[in-house]
Amino acid sequence: MPIPRLANLIDGRLQAPHLERWIDVFEPATGEVFAQCPASSIEDVELAVDAAQRSAALWASTPAEQRARLMQRLADLIEARLDEFAALESRDSGKPVSLARNLDIPRAIANLRFFAAATATWSSESHATETGGGHAINYTLRQPLGVVGCISPWNLPLYLFTWKIAPALAAGNAVVAKPSELTPCSAALLGELSIEAGFPPGVLNIVHGDGPSVGQAIVEHVAVKAVSFTGSTATGARIAATAAPQFKKLSLELGGKNPAIVFADADLSDANLDAIVRSGFANQGEICLCGSRLLVQQSIYADFRARYLERVRALRVGDPQEPTSDLGALVSQAHRAKVLGCIAQARADGGQILCGGESISVDGRCAEGWFVAPTLIDGLPPDAACNQQEIFGPVVSLIPFDDEAHAVAIANGTGYGLAASLWTTDLSRAHRVGAQLEFGIVWVNCWMLRDLRTPFGGVKQSGLGREGGNEALRFFTEPKNICIRY
Repeated sequence: MPIPRLANLIDGRLQAPHLERWIDVFEPATGEVFAQCPASSIEDVELAVDAAQRSAALWASTPAEQRARLMQRLADLIEARLDEFAALESRDSGKPVSLARNLDIPRAIANLRFFAAATATWSSESHATETGGGHAINYTLRQPLGVVGCISPWNLPLYLFTWKIAPALAAGNAVVAKPSELTPCSAALLGELSIEAGFPPGVLNIVHGDGPSVGQAIVEHVAVKAVSFTGSTATGARIAATAAPQFKKLSLELGGKNPAIVFADADLSDANLDAIVRSGFANQGEICLCGSRLLVQQSIYADFRARYLERVRALRVGDPQEPTSDLGALVSQAHRAKVLGCIAQARADGGQILCGGESISVDGRCAEGWFVAPTLIDGLPPDAACNQQEIFGPVVSLIPFDDEAHAVAIANGTGYGLAASLWTTDLSRAHRVGAQLEFGIVWVNCWMLRDLRTPFGGVKQSGLGREGGNEALRFFTEPKNICIRY
């Protein structure tokens, strides 16, 4: 049976790549090729941008209510095929299908519905002005930029793809989007459904391919007025260097080395302890928000470590299709090698591997899959490579601290600043420490509790700008102040 080939969505039509070149798409759980996606080129990006430019003015002038109806229709079509999307997402990325069904696909649907609804209540600012001996009214128009680029990563494929395209479309922009070539399948299916939903040709264009060919061409194109990117810090730096001379708007959501800080007075009920474990190992640790540094106050360190280790050892790594699997496979063979290399470095630096630390085999159809055991490391100083560099796998390091000041110093002592979680029953401490943490997101006694209205993003090497709610709509529009004297 021939391997199925995905298509680009350009100008409302499903198209093969200009050069008829293809990229193999692997199922991480088996290590086998199950699809091919276009290895698109600059010519394909040019076609997509041209189509977006032709549609941009008409889409911008389309009433917000009509844009919202199309987005709601697309959300309905995804929801009607939720199980199909979840199975495809799991096969594409290696994550448990239960996670895709309960988190990834529902969140993608919610993204579309949220931003469709947000346009109905989003209003401009106005100010009565009485200066200079006259009276005036100032009001601010927020107008779409035209053509924008959206580049999303492989770890939460449809979840983050829709997180970018939804506000861009809702704000009235035409979009040229690139999903990861490692996990392109759900984006390709979304492209098909966008035609069925009735989006005008050229409003949403999806170009598959690798970063150097497709992503770079999107960033470089003079007609692309803004770029929203989620991915590695190194790639974000290259995008910024390319975009800066053209004065493009940039939203960069990059890496993280996030701390989970557990104080001696924390409520360590079974539910909270399970949440702390999940914060480190959900989606095989392949979430930029995962707490890979676990800071624990010295007075409870030994007892906490024993309870935590017991739960980590109980995590079940297995076939992503099985409902009993807590963790699936890592996204690629190369990424597994990187994660194992980081563990080897931690061992060489003197770290004690309390559990895991190696690749594992899963019986049956997954015998050749790319699995790594959940790994807990103890005994490394805060400045060790394991505690400074993003690993992006099922690896958590334990670090003791003495008091608040010590905890804050360790937590802030990396080049990253995306997310932190803080576990304490002292409300004053929660406010005090939360304000001192140099992170864009701080959760207190919870993790990954998201409200789509709130600003999302990091500081330092974790990114630039904010996504979510009005922040995203502002990013994808240009403010224009109009002053009328009367």
